[in-house]
Amino acid sequence: MNRRFNAVSVFQATEESPTLASLTARARDASERLAAIQDLIPLELRPSVKAGPAEDDVWCVLVTGNAAAAKLRQLIPAFQSRLKARGWHVATLRIKVQTRS
Repeated sequence: MNRRFNAVSVFQATEESPTLASLTARARDASERLAAIQDLIPLELRPSVKAGPAEDDVWCVLVTGNAAAAKLRQLIPAFQSRLKARGWHVATLRIKVQTRS
């Protein structure tokens, strides 16, 4: 029994699936938010910061250590101001520490 599969690219698959297209759009939005505030993050902390999930007016930023999280929490007002200036209304910005597993 021979089966033929039509190979599609990952890009094509995400565009054709509403669920995958939605996830891709949300990931892109979170990355764009992080890019908007990147220059506000101290240079030495930038490698430990990642964009987390964003939904409506809530966004989560992931960080790899408690000290970095404490510093970023001090910068939340500046982050929110920058995001608002770029067109995102972020009422709640959460800083979460990623645990190593």
